[in-house]
Amino acid sequence: MSEVYGTQPLKVHIAVENFGPIEKTEIDLRPLTVFVGESNTGKTYLAALIYALFNTFEGFGRVPWVPFTPVPLHSIYDPQDLSPSTQSTLEEIQEAIKKLNTDGRPFTFSDLPQKIQELLLDHGNSKELTRELKRCFDIEGISQLIRFTDNSKDSMNIILKIMEEDQYLWSIDFCSSESGIAACKSINEEMVFILGDEVESQKTLDLEDLMIQLGISMWEIPGQSYYLPAARSGIMETRGVIASSLVDLATSGGSEHFTKDSTFSGMIGDFLKQIINYQEHNISADEMITIAKTLEKKVLRGEIVIKQPAGAVPPQFLYHPQGTEQGLRMSRSSSMVSELAPLVLFLRGIVKPGDTLIIEEPEAHLHPRAQTKIAITFARLVRAGVRVIITTHSDWLLEQIGNVVREGEVMKLGKNQTEPTTWLTEEEVGAWWFHADKPVEEIKFDRIEGYNPPDYYDVASGLYNNAVEFQQQLQEEEN
Repeated sequence: MSEVYGTQPLKVHIAVENFGPIEKTEIDLRPLTVFVGESNTGKTYLAALIYALFNTFEGFGRVPWVPFTPVPLHSIYDPQDLSPSTQSTLEEIQEAIKKLNTDGRPFTFSDLPQKIQELLLDHGNSKELTRELKRCFDIEGISQLIRFTDNSKDSMNIILKIMEEDQYLWSIDFCSSESGIAACKSINEEMVFILGDEVESQKTLDLEDLMIQLGISMWEIPGQSYYLPAARSGIMETRGVIASSLVDLATSGGSEHFTKDSTFSGMIGDFLKQIINYQEHNISADEMITIAKTLEKKVLRGEIVIKQPAGAVPPQFLYHPQGTEQGLRMSRSSSMVSELAPLVLFLRGIVKPGDTLIIEEPEAHLHPRAQTKIAITFARLVRAGVRVIITTHSDWLLEQIGNVVREGEVMKLGKNQTEPTTWLTEEEVGAWWFHADKPVEEIKFDRIEGYNPPDYYDVASGLYNNAVEFQQQLQEEEN
């Protein structure tokens, strides 16, 4: 991902093979990433995989561990232990501290003591990914994810690779078979943690200082990841019933009616928890609040109001149309309102710059004009520093994304004086075409065609040819 108004300047590359309905694909996450194509071709599977990977590593950072979490010193060595291994570790630590205190010398991953390297690299292992995949996909075993459209395949591969500009930072290769997942992780040993002129101190740094420096040298927090599932409108309309059912389930005897078929996928469960526990007083960034208000005014033509009586779970969400004080429950509002209300709420109280927002079919239940305005909303989010990933079937949405990229290309020339929060550049958008029984392909931006999947043209051409044929038949009949 390229650097955009405060977002992390990292490139995230993901490759999968024989994963669910996907035969093979390689994608790069951009500030705006679009998955388009036929149904049942893997768009949601890949979006869910990205969410699972993000949660496994707690963000895609420069290193595959949690930033700002220093390694406990007691886990490195025991000062009371005089064994050869402890003595060797202590010597490595002293050597690392010596390099850290060398003026003008960058401190790299290879300078870390071996035990510290092992502890840090242990994060994001195969067990953690297995657990997260099972949770997100609501499955009992990883073998259920091996390409189920082709029984001849008995293994799948997932590769996550992180780069900074053109420099490779780290990668992990997960290979899964019937017996489970095996992980192979590698890291660039010459990756610089601390530049020689970054540490300004009059004292000699020790091991604790080294751990602190490792914490603050992560350069950025990877941010959080949030998933708005395709079922969000139904959840908004029935969240009260769902919450009551969950309370019943948690009470004595409630589990008698519990079956495996009644469980949620991880994405739906996480989304539901965000809605049930939503707090109106959560402080959001000014950019997010402005984008949410614009979305309410331009698309919803009203306001989402939160009422939270003492002890009420979940809070009440009402829709107030413009020019009226009447509040409508989500179940009484239009499908467009219940579809977009979660996006408004997330922008007002949850999402912040640096986060990743994954949205399934944002165009659902929206008029074509509203779909084009949602594309503008995504451009504003990217400008504010939010990474956006969407799955879509909408040609209207794709057309408008093409327009905001065209506007960005004009902005590069310095000839456009329009509002600077609604444009994107070609480098900031990645679109991938999913189709049955073929590898996923990237859709390159075309200044004339924009982002136009080939099958969309085939459908439009077929409709036009049919129309012409019927018109000719009607004209012959009239004559």
